[in-house]
This record gives sequence, structure tokens and C-alpha cells, in this order.
Amino acid sequence: MADKNGLYEVLRPWADADPVPLKGLTAPRVTDLAGKKIGLFVNDKRAAPPIRTALERKLKERFPTCETSWYNAHGLALQGKVVPEYEEWLKTVDTVVLAVGD
Repeated sequence: MADKNGLYEVLRPWADADPVPLKGLTAPRVTDLAGKKIGLFVNDKRAAPPIRTALERKLKERFPTCETSWYNAHGLALQGKVVPEYEEWLKTVDTVVLAVGD
């Protein structure tokens, strides 16, 4: 609705948000995958398992001495939650790659 001078107030459809500040990775990066145990994490999306399989094949071609270990999220939303079996799995691998089928 216009005021007496014919001016309209324009509203933005965007909400002001207070985003969570970004922070970098805290774990040291693995410099070489040869001889390492690589965790392959997948979510429940349909494309994730084929991505993981293709990634595993490429990793083993490039780093024949590496091992892989799979973790299937099965509807698990980690988002800050402590999940004992996930925490235990992390202790068995040197690094993790996520295959997210979104």
C-alpha cells in the first residue's frame, strides 16, 4: 500500500539468518593413500552405493596396497550426534571418503 506521497515499502522475501560459523577440518590430511585403510561412507540415497563401488575400484587401481572399509549410514543423520558404531568404525580407518548420492 502506498503512503500519502505515493511511495511503496518494498519487502525482501529473504529472512535474516545467523549461520553457524564455518570451521576448517581439524584432522590432519593423509598425504599418501598407499598402504592406508580408507573408509568409504555412504548414505541411503540410491546413487551412493554405485558411486562407492566405482570409487573403490579406482582407489585400488591407483593405490594397489590400500584397503577399504564400508560404512552404510542407513537413515542415520549424524548432525552432531554420537553414534557408537560409527565412532568405532572411524577408529579402524586412516581416512574417510563420503559417497553421498544426492
